[in-house]
Amino acid sequence: QVQLVESGGGLVEVGGSLRLSCVASGSIRDIYLMGWYRQNPGGERDAVAVTISSGATKYADSVQGRFTISKDSAKNTVYLQMDNLKREDTAVYYCKMIVTADYGGSLRRSDYWGPGTQVTVSS
Repeated sequence: QVQLVESGGGLVEVGGSLRLSCVASGSIRDIYLMGWYRQNPGGERDAVAVTISSGATKYADSVQGRFTISKDSAKNTVYLQMDNLKREDTAVYYCKMIVTADYGGSLRRSDYWGPGTQVTVSS
């Protein structure tokens, strides 16, 4: 009943910028966590930037000072501003949210993932 859709990926040069967006839709009552993850060379998903309902944020060391996560809670949307991009930032970026939603009158909290958006950084 909850769908996440990412947008904003693309091809940029080293040192360039991109802004990713992810919007959640469905019978949403609350979102505890919104975050961005990317796949490492071994195929595992690593957290890039995460924010929770308190407003606290956490970044991977590799993106600290270059990426900024933000959200528009009223629109169930999370953003990732990526500046000074490096070749090693190339990856598929996935949006994840921990959402409480209405399943036919019953509230349940579950993890949801978007399908991913490709970011490619080249010279």
